[in-house]
Amino acid sequence: MANIPIWPGSSSFVPGSTPFGFYDYDASFQQEADKVANWCARRLGYPLMEIELQDINFYTAFEEAITVYGNEVYQWKIRENFFAMQGNSTGSSFNNQVVTPNLGSTVRLSQTYAVEAGSGGNITQYTASFDMIPGVQDYDLKTIMSSSYGITSSIEVKKVFYQEPPAIVRYFDPYAGTGTGIQSLLETFGFGQFSPGINFLLMPIYFDVQKIQAIELNDQIRKSAYSFDLINNKLRIFPIPTTDLKMFFHYILVNERNSIIPLSGSGLGSGRITDVSNVPYTNPTFGFINAVGKQWIYQYTLAICKEMLAYIRGKYSTVPIPGAEVTLNQADLLADARTEKEKLLEVLRATLSDASRKTQLENQALEAENMQKALINVPMGIYIF
Repeated sequence: MANIPIWPGSSSFVPGSTPFGFYDYDASFQQEADKVANWCARRLGYPLMEIELQDINFYTAFEEAITVYGNEVYQWKIRENFFAMQGNSTGSSFNNQVVTPNLGSTVRLSQTYAVEAGSGGNITQYTASFDMIPGVQDYDLKTIMSSSYGITSSIEVKKVFYQEPPAIVRYFDPYAGTGTGIQSLLETFGFGQFSPGINFLLMPIYFDVQKIQAIELNDQIRKSAYSFDLINNKLRIFPIPTTDLKMFFHYILVNERNSIIPLSGSGLGSGRITDVSNVPYTNPTFGFINAVGKQWIYQYTLAICKEMLAYIRGKYSTVPIPGAEVTLNQADLLADARTEKEKLLEVLRATLSDASRKTQLENQALEAENMQKALINVPMGIYIF
């Protein structure tokens, strides 16, 4: 077998020397690649020992270390801000951008509650009606929707417009025109047309409220109150209709409420961030990484090189030499490499965790609390006026 060249002691990086070429045209990467290769080789024992690696092995480890660093940083950013990111466009990269928290996802979540509360939301409420028949008290809404509107899917009725006229229209002032002025419903309030008021004396508002409540309570007890029961799809009317009337109601389509895909026109859909897989983060720009991050990358590159060298040396446990044999350090290299990689990842993740918004706010609160305790012992000035 031909002799495979190993590390000669120097190298010269050119684009295309790495497997993926993520950073081959980054000027900072080009300047650092050969320095990192030389540093790793010396840390592995060169020139006292031969290093069974080539320049492309060092470049590969360097590229992988930068990518791992970027992945860890951007995964943390995604975890930190995904609730605000969800629904944004995937069209532009978030690299080197300040992500500002927003209430977009919170509002979208609250819209589902607004639908049930009848105060808005993102599900369309439709209106339907049917003719009530004198003497007929029960109506099958499923049959009505199918025959009149061609809707066979499940619906959910949100509001039935069946109620007696407001009590104000039955407000009659027995004292109107006698000088006591109890009518007290000024044209300013738009109530003047409901009762033959002659003298207008403004009374406390609670008086009108109590009169209206008295009328409503009277109707509930002494009259057949307007009401209905809605059980499953059967609507029962109280009292039994005696004239031809039209009944209106609001409803939603259950399949629209249960849909997890937003309706068209809601601003969401294709080209939007839906999960962590399409958050637009790309590989980092090596030149933008600070010295602290670069030092972590150097250390991780060395750990990868140790791992590669261990696998190479593991092919033979011993190498015969004249009069003896040499035992290779494959096991030590592999153990050190794995331990160093784990520790480096732990340190990086701990640093990112300490930089999280939650931790920073907790630290600021603790700092403010301790500052207050320290200021208590500061003598206060005495001012005499």
